[in-house]
Amino acid sequence: MKKVPILGVGAVVIHQARVLLVKRGNAPYQGMWCIPGGRVQYGETLQQAAEREILEETSIIIKAKQPVYTFEIIETENTEQPLHYVVIDLEADYVSGDIKPDDDALDARWFAKDEIAQDHVQELTRKFLTQWWLNH
Repeated sequence: MKKVPILGVGAVVIHQARVLLVKRGNAPYQGMWCIPGGRVQYGETLQQAAEREILEETSIIIKAKQPVYTFEIIETENTEQPLHYVVIDLEADYVSGDIKPDDDALDARWFAKDEIAQDHVQELTRKFLTQWWLNH
């Protein structure tokens, strides 16, 4: 069977001047704080996938909007199974809910702008959010 990249989706959720991040429980970036999200299932729109994934990982209800960031992850070294993801992050509005980490999220919380520069925030996430906040 021909291998193809996995399509992933994330949601950039800003609420009360803070962004929602999750501490990943699985590769890639296990143990790092990242924009929450996951795989797009067959038949789902990007918006539906983002809304489902954020609910599963954080118990937060969001309304996903347009794409704001796209990146690719290719990890072929030091892994039992090489990874290739194409991830599309969508802007999203917080609707309701209190954070309760679940599914493959080890933790989830709101980060203020000045907390994004910390080393435990994954590098791509840190760079994107720093730029994002400059423009918003």
